[in-house]
Amino acid sequence: MITARYWREMPQRYRYEAGKCVKCGYVAFPPRLICPVCKAREFQTVTLANTGKIETFTVIRVAPSDFEDEVPYAMAVIKLDDGVQVTAQVVDVDLDELKIGDRVRIEFRRISQDGEAGVIFYGYKFVPA
Repeated sequence: MITARYWREMPQRYRYEAGKCVKCGYVAFPPRLICPVCKAREFQTVTLANTGKIETFTVIRVAPSDFEDEVPYAMAVIKLDDGVQVTAQVVDVDLDELKIGDRVRIEFRRISQDGEAGVIFYGYKFVPA
């Protein structure tokens, strides 16, 4: 079980922040302690672009137990306008009309809930731009 405190202490999930390597400029999302390109350990915090395009996607029809009530749903690799790639759910779209190259934007949404009376987890999803 993930506690609410642990979830809140992940600022990149709520503010969409990444770490930009001071030495080589690599942007890591989520932020890392060591740059995978140059092995430096100094990063500055940057806010990612909130729009991008779908690079590839798949439609999930048999989901993990926490997401059974959402099937079918689309998961996509999104290339943000600043070049960073993220994987996220695409919502509020007709799955039969979803295609590579579609423009999308980020929204803060409910991700899941820990039991009937448990903590509600929030994070980012993408919607048509």
